[in-house]
Amino acid sequence: MGKKVKHLIIGGGVIGASVAYHLAMRGERDIVIIERDCVPGTGSTGRATGGIRCQFETPVNIRMSLYSLNFLKRCGFDAGYEPRGYLFFATQPEHFEYLKTSSARQRNLGVANVRMVTTREIEGIVPGMIADDILGGAFCADDGFVNPVALLSGFLSRAAELGVEVRCGVSARSFAVRDGRIAAVLTDDGEIECENAVLCAGAWAAELAATAGVELPVKPFRRQIVWARTNENLPASLPMVIDIGSGFHFRPAIEFGTIENAAGGHLKCLTEQAADEVFFAYPDPAETSSFNTSPDDGFIKKVYELAEARAPFLANSEVIREKCRAGLYEVSPDHHAILGRCGVEGLYLANGFSGHGVMHSPAAGHALAEIILDGMSRTIDVSQLSIDRFAKGELIHETAFI
Repeated sequence: MGKKVKHLIIGGGVIGASVAYHLAMRGERDIVIIERDCVPGTGSTGRATGGIRCQFETPVNIRMSLYSLNFLKRCGFDAGYEPRGYLFFATQPEHFEYLKTSSARQRNLGVANVRMVTTREIEGIVPGMIADDILGGAFCADDGFVNPVALLSGFLSRAAELGVEVRCGVSARSFAVRDGRIAAVLTDDGEIECENAVLCAGAWAAELAATAGVELPVKPFRRQIVWARTNENLPASLPMVIDIGSGFHFRPAIEFGTIENAAGGHLKCLTEQAADEVFFAYPDPAETSSFNTSPDDGFIKKVYELAEARAPFLANSEVIREKCRAGLYEVSPDHHAILGRCGVEGLYLANGFSGHGVMHSPAAGHALAEIILDGMSRTIDVSQLSIDRFAKGELIHETAFI
């Protein structure tokens, strides 16, 4: 596999690519990414919904989103950022109060364009949606969509220009730890000695962490997306629309494309969007932890029941089965990321994003690069996301996870 490397990143999805990019932007040059698939972005990254929002409950998530949103506006490559907005609506008084409280916190932390909206305003934002039972909602115009594959492509292209090497088709099998320090990563193509290893293996990270003696509380959960074609074009400027009570959500559908020739450093990402295609989903409470990534008809039936109660243009849509997809959330016990050091010196964690990995990838990569090189993250305080919080019983509470 070659000489010893300084920084070995395990996982070539959007998190691993962001870490490599941010390390390289700091002047680090001895960086290698290993990715088990033949092409980056074919795992959870390419199956994501592709949203970014500042509308969170916890300050750490709000700050991560603010950094990531500002990054997308100035990064110098096209990540498909489209500020269509996120609309959360409430049908229960306690949910409406939650949105009020959260919106006030978001404004206090610097989210400029978040506001409460009335039922009538919601009817204007989403024409044709049934709103008789809606009490009101919260809308942020800067929230919106991002192309996960384009974001990944941008990270990898710039990283490659700065000398980062991507080795595809290489699977990490275990860590070699000597005297409490990371020494090497054993792969199916031999051993790679390294000074630092960064675990960005998504839903598959816990098993690998265990080989270093680290108990990583991350479990895989399937998240399905139903892709459908409506009878008429979707309402103009349709945002991401979310029922805060059930988690049911929908947005215009987009083909994210694929990355080509990553190993050669030349990447391109082609996207495609139709005016009459939509995808919708919800966090099915019946879903149990597994590595299953196959869509099923039972979920389609459940989500259509929610769609029928909310919008005729969704209820009357036709499922495009070949486009329906399922990916894996890497879920932590408190639905927040696990970011930073662990009990093994030189081993760093970037895991458990619980569905927010794409939107928080710029912030996570920047913070972890600072932790590795400076000993702490100075730009964004992510100390609350340390793995130590679980042993200390300091879990973080977030209500609005979808």
